[in-house]
Amino acid sequence: MSFPDSIAAPAPDWTRTALGDNARWPASLRLTVDILLNSPLPMVLQWSEQQIMVYNDAYVELLGLPSLSAPGGHVPPMQPSAWSWNPDAIAHARQGYSASYRGRNLPVWRDHAFTEKPLDLYYTPVRDDNNVVQGVLCALAPAQAMPAAQSGRALTLLVVEDNADARYLVCETLRALGHEVQAAASGEEALPQLATQQFDVLFTDVSLPGMSGVDLARQARRDQPSLEVLFASGYGDELTRHLEFPARSLQKPYDIDVLQDVLQQISLSVQAKAA
Repeated sequence: MSFPDSIAAPAPDWTRTALGDNARWPASLRLTVDILLNSPLPMVLQWSEQQIMVYNDAYVELLGLPSLSAPGGHVPPMQPSAWSWNPDAIAHARQGYSASYRGRNLPVWRDHAFTEKPLDLYYTPVRDDNNVVQGVLCALAPAQAMPAAQSGRALTLLVVEDNADARYLVCETLRALGHEVQAAASGEEALPQLATQQFDVLFTDVSLPGMSGVDLARQARRDQPSLEVLFASGYGDELTRHLEFPARSLQKPYDIDVLQDVLQQISLSVQAKAA
């Protein structure tokens, strides 16, 4: 018989917090808080219009503030640095988009003084039982070196993929390769992001519900002629071979080595345009 290496502490008495009795929480909030409290990765959740903060021991240890103790569950007198450093990042997550930000310097308390620490920040919207975004979960990690920058320019990509599992996998792969990534589940969802933000690459599935990836790329290129386009398709380049604009195509399923090679080509192209 095997035994666990550790046993979780008793559940907090949430009735003493601004969140109230957890029996009345949406299922998504219960699940998110359970993951947060059992994670070794520093995590902080902002919930509801009241902006109630819940965080774990790893987050408390990272920030180092003597007045901070998990699990929180109150409205803070001041916004944590993971929120105050860039209000647009939080607004973006509140609109339902996941995003990561690499190597951001945030203040932490060390040796009785504040010092800056480079961190990678990962924001995920949390929806209630009606699929309405009610919270934002932020995971923090020590900043990792960006391998893409060693052999070429790190890219900013918008990934458009309707399959949630595939979207998550490709986004995390791209982030691990050192690129900045944002995501959308459809062409219609991608258009506002393309209109308000600057991307190096549109990486889109060809077959999407509603607007196709080809039509999305065509409209995006009209608005941003320098935008690089990378298609992913189960049909190879059969649907993208004779387009009126330049684009690259990957055959699904593709290997990470093939993806890296294509991104290297795109990186060199982006650098050449900027020169």
